[in-house]
Amino acid sequence: MRAKDENKASVIREKAMEMIVQEGFDGMSMHKLAKAANISVSTIYIYFKNREDLLNQLYVETGNLFMQQMMKGFSPDMDFEAGLWQQWHNRYQYILRYPLHHRFWELFRNSPLVEKQDFLEGHAFKKAMLQFVLNAQQKGEIVSLPTEIFWAVAYGTFYTLIKFHLDNSTMSGAPFSLSDDMLKHTFQLVMKSLRV
Repeated sequence: MRAKDENKASVIREKAMEMIVQEGFDGMSMHKLAKAANISVSTIYIYFKNREDLLNQLYVETGNLFMQQMMKGFSPDMDFEAGLWQQWHNRYQYILRYPLHHRFWELFRNSPLVEKQDFLEGHAFKKAMLQFVLNAQQKGEIVSLPTEIFWAVAYGTFYTLIKFHLDNSTMSGAPFSLSDDMLKHTFQLVMKSLRV
């Protein structure tokens, strides 16, 4: 059995994400991936059992990296406005640094093609975020809302702006680039809608 080379594994992961983001899940076969990574198909199987194993590992890895980045400078005990801004800032920085990971994560988590486990269950990030919102509600910093409505209000506009930014286009087709000022202004509007 050949020894594993982390550089090759990294190239395989990156090329797989690129193919999926550009062509969708049906556009990625192990043969096409091997050609894009400039390796043999058998080399892929040194690192991954099959296509589903590769996709699931990518999902977990990109998810864990995302969660790790989200916890930077964040505590569930923070003042709500400061904590939510930290989340927006962390997400913005993560997406700017890892746009391919973000696009893959969004495609995968919304796809019925691959059965995926909820690795967030019991994850420290999920617990921290739930506690953060509960603390804010108990302190009267925000209105009490059903979870789905809270997340739609707290993050819906953020992710819409991110999509426009990554696409460099609005819904009308006009060029769009998100600035720090735009992000902060939008955040303030969101805060107004969540306050008691």
